[in-house]
Amino acid sequence: MSTAEKTTKHSDDAGDPGETAGTAEPAGTADRPGARLLGPLLAVAVALAALNLRPVVTSLGPLLSRVRGDLHMSAAVAGALTAVPSVCFGLFGFASPVLARRFGPTVVVTAGMGAITAGVAARSFAGSTAVFLVLTAVALAGVAVSNVLIPVVIKRYFPQRVGPMIGLYSMALSLGTSLAAATTVPLTGALGGSWRVGLGLWAVLAALALLVWVVTVALRRDGRGSAAGAGGAGAAGPASGERLAIARSRTAWAMAGFFGCQATGAYATMGWISQIYQDAGVSASTSGVLLAVVMAISVPVSFVLPNLAARRGDQRLFVVVLAACGVAGYLGLALAPAGGAWLWALLVGLSNCAFPLTLTMIGLRARSAGGVAQLSAFAQGVGYLISIPGPILVGTLYESTGGWYLPLAFMGALLVPQVLIGLRAARNRFVEDEAG
Repeated sequence: MSTAEKTTKHSDDAGDPGETAGTAEPAGTADRPGARLLGPLLAVAVALAALNLRPVVTSLGPLLSRVRGDLHMSAAVAGALTAVPSVCFGLFGFASPVLARRFGPTVVVTAGMGAITAGVAARSFAGSTAVFLVLTAVALAGVAVSNVLIPVVIKRYFPQRVGPMIGLYSMALSLGTSLAAATTVPLTGALGGSWRVGLGLWAVLAALALLVWVVTVALRRDGRGSAAGAGGAGAAGPASGERLAIARSRTAWAMAGFFGCQATGAYATMGWISQIYQDAGVSASTSGVLLAVVMAISVPVSFVLPNLAARRGDQRLFVVVLAACGVAGYLGLALAPAGGAWLWALLVGLSNCAFPLTLTMIGLRARSAGGVAQLSAFAQGVGYLISIPGPILVGTLYESTGGWYLPLAFMGALLVPQVLIGLRAARNRFVEDEAG
């Protein structure tokens, strides 16, 4: 066990005597029917939730032209639609710790799954652009609170298995991203060709996750306030329940900056890499497969990387290695995009694995579930807001120059501050020591 995990275990035990550290079963519930299933059930719930955090976005991209035509959506609105996820993730993410303190993180994540289910299902019936955008925002609000609070649930109920559980969460999230991007169009065609069916279909997966979370909350009966480990008023001491002046923590700001840099690169890659390949002469179908490779490579890496990172006192080595992969990938795309297409896709995909690394570090940079809740909301909220201009700027540079040298130079240059900030975020520090 790493030093960080030992410290985490000690502080969780001291600040929260109502739960046995390292398990997902609160003390005093062992004799309840189904109590032995709570740990595995919560792990399944985490994985199912993660599967639903990206199809809201990645299922829309392949069908956007059909949606625009049917709803008479302008090109400007369609362009702004690509920024909506980051805006929602940033704004709604800030509200997550407040909701978690009031209702408990498991209850709020369950509500998030409900919002995703309702938003995805209802937007498939939208008759206007405005209604479609509002319902998409409802679904993204559910994604936002779940983004922030699932690491809190992991820290709270699996304090000795943060690395493996973050790995499971990250792997399932990457799988959901790839699955929606790769299968939405074929499934839409098989079910009659309507974009409404193709988008609404993902509500079924969200409803399954919602059902499992409802059962989990019903069995736990510990959703609200300090009993849920959200840093409520009942928890004692700064290691467990005190509200932190999180903006005073240099580590928190470093985590936010690192998250923002990696999110900028990831969204720019997802939005534009297919166009880069097509402009180099690669067919549309092959460029789609290459995009799938970029996203799919993170599935196995997202499981292994958090385990390796959690075993170390700091994660600076991983920050540097992932950035180096990105530099090599962007350089290859600029100089020989078609000649080494598969290698560049692999390298860029590895670079995007800074996301599960960030989630792991969020879980390790605070001693308690309450600290993780506040750090997660701050890092993701500020980070997603930082990432909003990036993909738009890449598109602007591409349109103004007619080529990819300058946009790719920008994406490669962005890795410099990512490394510098990441080296600070990766040090073995705790936000409670800086902001308590």
